[in-house]
Amino acid sequence: MIKLYKLLFKVLLFNALISSLHAQTKLDKNKISEPAGINNMAYKWGTMAITATANDTDKFRPRPTVTSRMLGLTFVAIFDAWSRYDEKAIPVYLKDVKRRPHKEHTLKNKEIAISYAAYGALCEYYYSDKALFTSYMKELGLDPANKSLDPNTPEGIGNLAARDVIAARRGDGANQYAEEEDSNGVFYCDYTKYTPLNPIDKVNDINHWQPKNFSDGKGGKFCPPCLTPFWGKVKPVGLQSGSQFRAAPPPLVGSEQMKKEVDEVITLQANLTDENKALVEFMRDGPKSVQQAGHWLKFAQEVSVRDNHTLDEDVKMYFLNQITAMDCFIACWDTKMFYDSSRPYALVHYYYGNKPITAWGGPGKGTMEIEGEEWTPYSPDTFVCPPFPSYVSGHSTISAGCAEVLKLWTGSDTFGASAELVAGAMTEPNNLGKRVTLKFNTFTETANMAGISRVMGGYHIQADNVEGLKLGRKVAHAEWKFYNEHIGNNTIK
Repeated sequence: MIKLYKLLFKVLLFNALISSLHAQTKLDKNKISEPAGINNMAYKWGTMAITATANDTDKFRPRPTVTSRMLGLTFVAIFDAWSRYDEKAIPVYLKDVKRRPHKEHTLKNKEIAISYAAYGALCEYYYSDKALFTSYMKELGLDPANKSLDPNTPEGIGNLAARDVIAARRGDGANQYAEEEDSNGVFYCDYTKYTPLNPIDKVNDINHWQPKNFSDGKGGKFCPPCLTPFWGKVKPVGLQSGSQFRAAPPPLVGSEQMKKEVDEVITLQANLTDENKALVEFMRDGPKSVQQAGHWLKFAQEVSVRDNHTLDEDVKMYFLNQITAMDCFIACWDTKMFYDSSRPYALVHYYYGNKPITAWGGPGKGTMEIEGEEWTPYSPDTFVCPPFPSYVSGHSTISAGCAEVLKLWTGSDTFGASAELVAGAMTEPNNLGKRVTLKFNTFTETANMAGISRVMGGYHIQADNVEGLKLGRKVAHAEWKFYNEHIGNNTIK
């Protein structure tokens, strides 16, 4: 009898294991069947946003602060729409829309909701590309003319998410609609009336920024004004204010540190290898640039492909990645405009004037002896150096912030991406170097490479880089806490 019970127990156990195996197999098949990587809908709208950012650069010249906000708010709208089909997520700006019943938390509903949210936000912020977004909605089989605000449907939730983000951010300090006093109808106009202490033809104080002439590529010159000097006043998404982590003061002319760091810039730029040149150009981003926020969105997409992300995973990762980039720009500009510091271009000229130095002589000239006042960054004359104060480096701040949140989100610093390009292609196309493969082994290393590339290229001194990296990582940890609150995870303090 005991043997019979043992046999019966074994049979029941075996059947239970088989049933469990079948159930697990069914779950695995369901998971596999969900579009992942480049096929998930969040990834697809990420690609559309990157395309729009590249187009924006072509139409309006580089404006990294502005495009970081456009990208950041687009992914807030996507997150807010998606949150109504998640068990715990809390929207940022979407109001008075209840979480949908669990049975409605389907992939199709999520795809529809985030598509309408993305479409509404992109049409608002990248208005010159509305035809592109409309065409894409039709390609997805969705009606771009559907303006429903019914909170019981995914179309309505998506439209409401876009509407509420747009409404919440009107008057946030970005001056998107020329709503600030004396804007005279000019979008993103400087309402702070910033005036450089140093006009283009005179240095009144070497410790402060001076605008520079660029070539217009047609034999003439133009002098770009300071880019969005008011940006530190823009309301962040996850920070308390742009000044929350303001950096300590930079070194000044007359200090031993400043002289040492100016000499370091000259030496690094004079000894650029093909690998160094490729890194400088890759991080500068070149033609069809998507700026730093877009660059790190592209890096995040590489993580999505690497890890075969689902829609849910990409919605959350892009949201964190892009609000970090947006707020890093705000924090960076707060520090930049507070100290209004000088670029290496002016500093090298000040320290060395008509004294001989060994440096890059210009496109196709290589390293040679020139007078200090002839020195320029490793850059084409159509873009001599960024038109805004130096301290801290934007590349360092945004790269460190985005790298840190990707490390936190994935639970690992491992990245494993790479890029292949020809050295000199963006700066001296008639004097090309060899083809170079840049390897980005970790997120932290990638951020550090972005930062040091700006010193190598002659755009920043080392203090700009080091303090920018610190600032970005401080912002990242504040964003990480904000993100966890909005996905309903209260264990992060």
